[in-house]
Amino acid sequence: MATAPRAWQRMLSGRRLDLLDPSPLDVELEDIAHGLARVARWNGQTSGEHVFSVAQHSLLVEAIAEHFSPNTPAAWRLAVLLHDAPEYVIGDIISPFKAVIGDAYKAVEQRLLAAIHLHFGLPVIRPAALQRLIKQSDRQAAFLEATELAGFTRDEATRFFGRPAALPKSFLSYLEPWPIAVSETRFAERVSTLRNGPAPV
Repeated sequence: MATAPRAWQRMLSGRRLDLLDPSPLDVELEDIAHGLARVARWNGQTSGEHVFSVAQHSLLVEAIAEHFSPNTPAAWRLAVLLHDAPEYVIGDIISPFKAVIGDAYKAVEQRLLAAIHLHFGLPVIRPAALQRLIKQSDRQAAFLEATELAGFTRDEATRFFGRPAALPKSFLSYLEPWPIAVSETRFAERVSTLRNGPAPV
């Protein structure tokens, strides 16, 4: 008798995360930071000595969101930072391939995101205003990454990601790909800051 295919992933923390029925009790920040720092955006087709990781992308998106909406509460900024967190388990599938796969991928992604939100004390259903902020900031980040790292022309990037907003030149510092350890540490530290407030000096 054939056994059912394995639908769980063993994490380095020791947790066993079920992809079909993920529990917030099996979500750990150290696993998320570790995984996202090792997942490459754009399938690794970016310039630079290091991959441009999903962890670094997430920090860029959160910084852009804070620029667009400086009074956004910390909990919302945490949700922005975690918008791609399921990719620590399932990887970063490029948008054209997502369109080919269809709803099956989206269902797994949404279940994982719900478990992650519950773990961090965030609502499973994001308010519409937060959804808009995430989408706007994510598209702005994609434009910057596409033109600065992934070989897109500005016309191509504008067609796919929309017209870019004017952002301070300081944002370019997020587009120099970091070593894995740097991405992992900065992502974990930012999550902790948004959850608990700045560390005492």
